[in-house]
Amino acid sequence: MSDTIKYLLSEEKLPKAWYNINADLPVPLDPVLHPGTKAPITPDDLAPLFPRAVIEQEISTEREIEIPEPVRAVLRQWRPSPLFRARRLEQALDTPARIYYKYEGVSPAGSHKPNTAIAQAFYNREEGVKRITTETGAGQWGSSLALAGAFFGLEVLVYMVRVSFQQKPYRRALMESYGATCLPSPSDTTQAGRAILAAHPDSTGSLGIAISEAVEAAAQRADTKYALGSVLNHVLLHQTVIGLEAQQQMDLAGDYPDLIIGCTGGGSNFAGLAFPFLGERLRENRKIEFIAVEPSACPTLTKGKFAYDFGDTAHLTPLVKMYTLGSGFVPPGFHAGGLRYHGMAPQVSHLTKLGYIQPRAYNQLECFAAGLQFARSEGIIPAPEANHAVRAAIQEAERCREAGESKCILFNLSGHGHFDMQAYTDYLAGTLKDLQYDETEVAMALAGLPSGC
Repeated sequence: MSDTIKYLLSEEKLPKAWYNINADLPVPLDPVLHPGTKAPITPDDLAPLFPRAVIEQEISTEREIEIPEPVRAVLRQWRPSPLFRARRLEQALDTPARIYYKYEGVSPAGSHKPNTAIAQAFYNREEGVKRITTETGAGQWGSSLALAGAFFGLEVLVYMVRVSFQQKPYRRALMESYGATCLPSPSDTTQAGRAILAAHPDSTGSLGIAISEAVEAAAQRADTKYALGSVLNHVLLHQTVIGLEAQQQMDLAGDYPDLIIGCTGGGSNFAGLAFPFLGERLRENRKIEFIAVEPSACPTLTKGKFAYDFGDTAHLTPLVKMYTLGSGFVPPGFHAGGLRYHGMAPQVSHLTKLGYIQPRAYNQLECFAAGLQFARSEGIIPAPEANHAVRAAIQEAERCREAGESKCILFNLSGHGHFDMQAYTDYLAGTLKDLQYDETEVAMALAGLPSGC
């Protein structure tokens, strides 16, 4: 069997349906609440933001949801993505563990994000939408939606967290190359942005602020909808093509994971790989562990509170039950911009609360060190976000060496770091530093959690 567990991009190998973990949850999710009335939200309440098909997926409990053929036709350009056995890394670590990684950096945008961007753009076009607004942190989501907009003839407006807008000019250039408009957030184009700038002229921004701006901009025009790149149920649903493919590929390899690892910011790439396997654990009691890895400077799962909170800073979005650091929390400007969100996907939060997912947090220096160790063994330079998963995989492989255990480890290498070389340059020069979140700021943000929920 080849060390590269990759198969032909054929009609039969690309999944025909997404997997919906809501069908197998032992305890249902808490309802989403209206931000004004605090009553459970209705599909009509979401209609100003999302197309009808997306709303139906958000609330569905069907185990399988068919992937439309126009979406599959685009995904075939790079899917199935390859699954690799990391033998050179295993040798470097001198571990008996078997390490596999699902590589999502083969997409045109360089990450897993197009898996949902293509689907959301298709559903918006089918409903007659002309423009989509969104936010982006490190830029993977913004560039993916820009790509999807180009494929389906949609105008795309992206609010990019200001610190990432400054740190990652080539991500911005990629969005603009695909035809999108990219603005730094907070901006002076929305009421939410102007309010933040008035209070904090030097604000580095946050995903919560950028979401507020994108939602506000969408509400200003009847031909415009909003798209989110993580957190919500339908986004995690679209990402399950990753895990569904990985199940087939592990079968071809004659192996099965004991441990699945993914980095977590909003939760989409972790869920995309983990949920199909977690569904098997829930239905069949398969013995498999799941580790969700986050930055210690934005420790949503490890230090946050499980509570109802807004998804944005200006409190325009519905209330969801999730692990949160408070919607007003602005994390420090560490380089893994895709992991700088105050909350966690309700499905990931729910399953963590129930004990099925183990959260873990690392500092950015140890993650960059792990990323370089991986690159020098396997040849792929990971995105700063993916470095968190690499760090956990290496740590678990080292534990196997110490214990003499031969576990099978599978992690999601969610994107490449080709647009993040300045961060690697800074690390190699010794100028990159570990950043710590302000505990007082988190306490203040949590004190502002909505009451009456």
